[in-house]
Formats: sequence, structure tokens, C-alpha cells
Amino acid sequence: MNKDKFESEVKTLKQFFETYCDANDHEKEMPKASTCRHKELTCRVEVHLCRECSDLLDYSLIRLEECPYEIKPRCRTCQNPCYDKHEWKKLAKVMRFSGLKLGILKVRKMIGSVFLGHNAVK
Repeated sequence: MNKDKFESEVKTLKQFFETYCDANDHEKEMPKASTCRHKELTCRVEVHLCRECSDLLDYSLIRLEECPYEIKPRCRTCQNPCYDKHEWKKLAKVMRFSGLKLGILKVRKMIGSVFLGHNAVK
């Protein structure tokens, strides 16, 4: 996995977990920083999440670090999944929720810029 792909994967995980945790009004803990490494690549992640979301994000970062594929497949289509089934179900819930929420926000911004000449959502 190259540096851009690795950083993109880490940023996506961070954004999805923050969206999910914020939207569900989870009780946040102290801000936390984690470092994720893959081969010679390193990425630092700073988040402010509840305990459960933080633990699942840490688990997901470890799975990302240990991904054996040079060209990383989408986890849901991977031939050799590395997630524990229980953790996978929790992660899938976060991804579905956040993907939908972030997709709707993106569409609202596009509509606002097309019809109103500016961003509808700030």
C-alpha cells in the first residue's frame, strides 16, 4: 500500500468514527492520539471519541497496519478477512451510518452550490 492510499484509509476511518460518535451523542473521553504504521509509513491520528468508538477505531487501525495486501481491497470484498466477526459487525454499522450521513451532506452541499450559488451546509 502506498503512502497516499494508507493516509487516505486512516483519514477515512477517523472521519467515519467521528461522524458516528458525534451523531449518536456518545459521551466523549479525553482527546487521544494514536499512531498507525504500515511498513515504513506512519500516520498520527488525533480523535475525541467515546470509549467504545475509540477502542473500535484502535482495532481497525491495527487491522489496517497488518493488511498483507500491496493493493488493499475493500474489507467487505476481501478474500481473507482479518476482522473478528463480532468486531466486523460493529465496524459495518459505523461505516453504513457514516457513509450515508456524509453522502447526504455532500449532496446537500452540491445542491446548495448549484441552486443557491453557495454552500447550503457549512
